[in-house]
Amino acid sequence: MAVIGIDPGTALTGYGVVEELTDGSLNAISYGVLKTDPEDSPELRLSSLFEQLNDLLLLHSLDCAAVEKLFFQRNVKTALAVGQARGVILVSLTLAKKPVFEYNPMEIKQAIAGYGKADKKQMQQMVKILLNMEKIPEPDDAADALAVAICHIHSRRLSQASILNEDDN
Repeated sequence: MAVIGIDPGTALTGYGVVEELTDGSLNAISYGVLKTDPEDSPELRLSSLFEQLNDLLLLHSLDCAAVEKLFFQRNVKTALAVGQARGVILVSLTLAKKPVFEYNPMEIKQAIAGYGKADKKQMQQMVKILLNMEKIPEPDDAADALAVAICHIHSRRLSQASILNEDDN
């Protein structure tokens, strides 16, 4: 199974494609950021994000997508911009016919570090370990997106285990 994880943003949107191998191990296939020009108008930035994500989706054979949910921020302007980026991302994934799963930051931290209030360094170190990487993936937005993809794979495993347990009863 191959999952694209997405950490939405207007200036930088992190992405990470993670594959679950038959032995249950995880492999980072691709990761990075989609960048928009801060000089551009908001609508041009959203259009650029849409085009870049569509191009990325064509490069990989993906089973589904996992997107970080927006959490309330103190800066309303930033929250609105990220919300608009999330909307563009969700439309792009829907048009590409990819099932979309959403996780809030606490769920992602719990799935990766085992602690819903893990800090950024703990999360990055766990992503490195879980993906058997030599160094922490950069930039931060890409590492965050890889964590979102891993979160979905772990959540799916738990769901499948739960279904198997119900069948045994």
